[in-house]
Amino acid sequence: MLPRDVVREAIAFRRPPYVPWSFRFTKEAREKLEHHFGTTEIDPFIGNHLLELGSDIGFFTELGNDRFRDVFGVVWDRTIDKDIGNVEGQVLAEPSLAGYRFPDPLDPRLFDDIPGRIAKFGDRYRLFCLGFSLFERAWTLRGLEDLYMDFIDHPDFVHELFNAITEYNITQVEKALEYDIDAVYFGDDWGQQKGLLMGYELWKEFIHPHLKRMYQVVQDAGKTVFIHSCGDVDELFDDLISIGLRVFNPFQPEVMDVAGIMEQYQGRLAFWGGISTQRTMPYGTPGEVRREVRKMRDLGRDGGYILSPSHALEGDVPLENLLALIEEARTAIQ
Repeated sequence: MLPRDVVREAIAFRRPPYVPWSFRFTKEAREKLEHHFGTTEIDPFIGNHLLELGSDIGFFTELGNDRFRDVFGVVWDRTIDKDIGNVEGQVLAEPSLAGYRFPDPLDPRLFDDIPGRIAKFGDRYRLFCLGFSLFERAWTLRGLEDLYMDFIDHPDFVHELFNAITEYNITQVEKALEYDIDAVYFGDDWGQQKGLLMGYELWKEFIHPHLKRMYQVVQDAGKTVFIHSCGDVDELFDDLISIGLRVFNPFQPEVMDVAGIMEQYQGRLAFWGGISTQRTMPYGTPGEVRREVRKMRDLGRDGGYILSPSHALEGDVPLENLLALIEEARTAIQ
């Protein structure tokens, strides 16, 4: 059975032949593995079951001094965070879209590499990825504190901004659906270590209606909805399932009872993640990493689970732990 089919079985809650896996690495962690394996082509050593397509957040224009501009005009300072960066300045200084022009959602650069990547990794389950797909895109443009104030002081502007982002996303998704993909993955962080960043009522008023529209496009095409949201957001699961969510990532054990939630949502919501990136991966021993992999694999044997750390692995994870994760995952098919 191809990895693509194993993932399909798992997220359909049919007992797969083994628990599939898919790992992500930040630039620094990936460089450790490249040095260890002696090549930049580390994919054969990892054996990921998911193929991520598209330009997740939006490609960047290099400005010099570790500063980059994304397609929305947001400048990112990467002097500390080498993968995404920290927002510099404010594109929307006022609660208005007057004078601002959205980028082209059909820019060929968003799709050019899809045929080649599918040809190279065609045995994997295929995700078209949209990062910063609503709330995050809005606050990177407006500024986090100002957007919070806008929820109260300028709600019409927030609806206008979120609607414009949604239209951009839908246009991009409709184009992506012309390719042979399996699912669309929407990234948008709503949580913190305890609870939602904006609270449930504001989430339900401002974010939920736009998610419903985006997810519907994916469902109407017969594809699967994946989402990513960091933090303690399980209070939203029933709302999200009701509008079409099938797979949730990153599933953080630091903020969620992963075993209890998997049991509670068995048959309704699948999970991708669950291995601690705040404790076990950076600070545990290789033996502890292997034990946590085995624990999560046992929880996912009946389906509804894709094995993974709860986020992209950072440079603080020792090489020995990276290798223990990969080796233990691969024992499932040995």
